[in-house]
Amino acid sequence: MAIEIKTPFTRETLKDLKAGDNVLITGTIYTARDAAHKRLVDLLNEGKELPFDPKGACIYYVGPSPAKPGRVIGSAGPTTSYRMDPYAPQMMDAGVMGMIGKGKRDDNVKEKIKECGACYFAAIGGAAAIIADRIKTAKIIAYEDLGAEALREITVEKFPATVIVDSTGKDLYIEGKKEYLEWKEKNE
Repeated sequence: MAIEIKTPFTRETLKDLKAGDNVLITGTIYTARDAAHKRLVDLLNEGKELPFDPKGACIYYVGPSPAKPGRVIGSAGPTTSYRMDPYAPQMMDAGVMGMIGKGKRDDNVKEKIKECGACYFAAIGGAAAIIADRIKTAKIIAYEDLGAEALREITVEKFPATVIVDSTGKDLYIEGKKEYLEWKEKNE
C-alpha cells in the first residue's frame, strides 16, 4: 500500500517514511538536472535567491521530452542521481527536503539527508510515459536556454516513487541487498 504525501515537505511529513516504502506524491515539485543545479548552487554561493522557494521543496531529476499536442509534458523518466551529488548537500542546506531520481547517492548526500531529515526517492525508470500522466501542469521558471533541462515547476498528482534513503539515512540499496543475502544464506 502506498503512502500519500504532499509537498512542500517537512521533517514531520518525512520522519515516518522508511527505506522501501512506496509513496504517492501530490503537489508542486521542481525539475532540474546537473546544469541547472550548477546554476542554482552558483546563485547560493553569490548570496542570491533561487528562482523558487526551496523550503520543503522536492526536486525531480528529469529532462522531459517535448510535449505532444494536447499533453502537458512529454516522457518524464528519472535521470541518474549521482550527477547531482556535488550540489545536493548545498540544496538541502537551502531547504530542499526531497529528491527524486534513480540510482545510488554518495555518502555525503546520505549524511546530509540524515542531518536535514530529508528523503531520496526513486521513480521507475522505463515508465516515463506513465509518470508523465501524473504531471498535471508544467511551466519553465528559469534557464530556458537549457532546453529539456530547464528548471520547471510541475504539479503532480499521486506521483509514484519509492523511498530509497529515508530521513534516518537508511539506504534501501544497501539494506535490501543485505536482507536478500541473509535470506539466501538461510534458504540454501
